Amino acid sequence: MITFIKETSIDFVGKRKSFYILSGILAMLGLIALIQIARGGGHLGIEFAGGAVVQLKFEHPIEIDAARRALESGGIKDAELQEVVAEHKLIIRLKRKNIAEKNTRSEIRDAFISAFPDNTFEVESSTEIGPTIGKKLQGDALNAILFSLVMIIAYIAFRFEFRFGLAAAIATFHDVFVVLGIFYVMNKEITLLVVTALLTIAGYSINDTVVIFDRIRENLKSRKKESFEALINRSINDNLSRTFITGVTTFLAVVALYFFGGEVIHDFSSAMILGIVVGTYSSWFIASSLLVSWHKGATETNKGKTTKVLKGAKRSA
Repeated sequence: MITFIKETSIDFVGKRKSFYILSGILAMLGLIALIQIARGGGHLGIEFAGGAVVQLKFEHPIEIDAARRALESGGIKDAELQEVVAEHKLIIRLKRKNIAEKNTRSEIRDAFISAFPDNTFEVESSTEIGPTIGKKLQGDALNAILFSLVMIIAYIAFRFEFRFGLAAAIATFHDVFVVLGIFYVMNKEITLLVVTALLTIAGYSINDTVVIFDRIRENLKSRKKESFEALINRSINDNLSRTFITGVTTFLAVVALYFFGGEVIHDFSSAMILGIVVGTYSSWFIASSLLVSWHKGATETNKGKTTKVLKGAKRSA
């Protein structure tokens, strides 16, 4: 690759305790959010809370405020409206608690026929999700995240060793929790698309971490007399250009998706934007720092002596 960033000597792990505190606070928000979601709290999407989604296509453009007034006049309150301007479409979402026992689709149709007699429309799709299905989807989403993280530990442990896998898994959990916590604090809706983004973030983060771990493993073989902390810093600095270029190009692609991909995937792209930033941060400051914190002398120089701890390393002095 083109060396975008020249040789650097940034101390990534020297201030690790400060980064642990920052990450602990942010991850705690995510843990609180996860507990609330498991209890049925938080701003859950229709997929998890249950409800109805109706998509209408109008002959002429329709204003969101006018559509909301029409629904309220028809007895349908607290509806979430999303407009697809270029196609004159309107997506109406109703949580289970806001749905009456009547036929929701018919109520919506009658409300718009009464309010906009000159603007003909058709119901393109209508979906209702009951509370039982919502609960099942909620459980499946949590299981998918947990299963993926367990497999990450197994893969990294097999490729390197267990503590490498554990460090990578903690960093990945951290990324997922931080993004989830930020969404929870911002009261953004947690939908299946957001869960998809969280799984994508986990994959992106672990990719960055594995690249750095590979360089650490290479340096462990060639720089046996270097202190472990210095070796970790050197490994991250060696990969700095690669990580930066990968992060920036992916970030620009996701930003383009956010602005030009349409309203439907705004939550997905915004979660990905956060995830790329947090994932890069955790690869630099959390995953590798954990290896230093757990280190008990591997390739560490102490008055000229080097002690073996890492698998495959040889004793030397």
